[in-house]
Formats: sequence, structure tokens, C-alpha cells
Amino acid sequence: MDHEGHDGAARHWDEMYRSRARVWSGRPNPQLVTEAAGLEPGTALDLGCGEGADALWLAEQGWTVTAVDVSAVALDRAAQHAAASPAGKRITWLQRDLDAWAPEEQFDLVSAQFLHSTEAPWQRPHRVAADAVRPGGTLLIVGHHPDGLPPWRSQADENANSDDSGQGGHAGGHSDGHASSGMFFTAEQAAAELGIAAPGWRVEVAASREREATGPDGQSALLADAVLRATRLQPPPT
Repeated sequence: MDHEGHDGAARHWDEMYRSRARVWSGRPNPQLVTEAAGLEPGTALDLGCGEGADALWLAEQGWTVTAVDVSAVALDRAAQHAAASPAGKRITWLQRDLDAWAPEEQFDLVSAQFLHSTEAPWQRPHRVAADAVRPGGTLLIVGHHPDGLPPWRSQADENANSDDSGQGGHAGGHSDGHASSGMFFTAEQAAAELGIAAPGWRVEVAASREREATGPDGQSALLADAVLRATRLQPPPT
């Protein structure tokens, strides 16, 4: 993405966050809690960290976290929230556009929660996530399953992840208000597209999980999450 595209994405998400005192629930995403609770803490990369609930939860479990988002407003809000916890010192906040950026280092855990963008293919930020996992480390991808999308998705502000499950996530692209079916994927599709398979990877979980969620106006619905967790066995190809 060029500089103008990055600026446009940052403006879009900054405006979205400024429009509400709080966008996400302040709770960590439930699939992250389920899948990461049993992992040995190390270094973690939280992509599309939003208001920081996932990053703070990881830090409270003992992880040293790098939390990345395109929105300066979201990051400022996240940092203020994390400052109230002693674990907040374990988090580094970075403003980056995932459509154009990739980390130079690798991590013990890379979490990509609901990185849905209407302007860029979903594969790009998730390849960034996969490439950032060190050998022996864990990749965790969670997205809206195409057969269980939130019914309250707004046409005016279509970010495809406005439920109460956590702090949300996004790849940095902004929306024209019309979601494409290409934004969403199953766990099996993600694994196939990203090459998450032997001998380079061991797939630990590839599943669709239903959960109850509450929309922005208090409405309830049963959603489905696509969950992919895998352990890297070999370094990524150069």
C-alpha cells in the first residue's frame, strides 16, 4: 500500500474510534483465551490490537507483547487502559499498517484476531502473521466464519467485527460499506491458502466454533468463529 493508502486507512480507523467512547468490550477474545491459556509464555505479537484487551490479557499471563494497529487513536486508548495494570509494562505499542508492514523478528505466539478488510485480500496480513512465528512457536488465526456472520454488521461502518467478544481487529484497510464474501474464510481455507501443513507446520486446531455475542444495540446472536492454531516445525522459506 502506498503512503496515501496508509494515511487513508489510518484516518478511517481513527475516525471510527473517535466516534465512540469505547468500540470493543474490553474483554479478551474468547478463542484467544481458550487456545493460549495453556501455552508457555514468551514473546507474542498481537496484530490488529484495537483497544488492547488481548494484548493486556497476554501480558497478564506473562507474555512480552508487541501490539500493532493502524489507528493511533486505538493505540492511545489501549496504552491508557494498560497503564492501569502492572502488566502494561510488558506491552510495546506500534502503529503500523498490516497491508504494508511486516516485522523483522519472530515470536513465540502470533495472534491474528478478526483481521477482515474490504480493501485488501485477507491472505496478506495472515501471511505476515504466519511468517512471524518462530520455529516451535504458535500461530493463532481467528476470523468470522462465512456461515456465521454478525447480523448487525452496519452498512455505514462495515468493519465486520463489531461484536462484544473482545477488542476486535482489522488489517488497516477501510470500507466502502459493502462487505465482500472474500473477506471471510474457514479454518481449512486459511490453512490451505497459507500453506499451514506438514512438514513446516503441525495443525493443532482447525475448527468452527459457535458463541453467543451481543451487538452494538444490545441484540443477541449466535456467531461462528473460524479457529486455526498451528505450531511451526521448520523456519519459513526464504
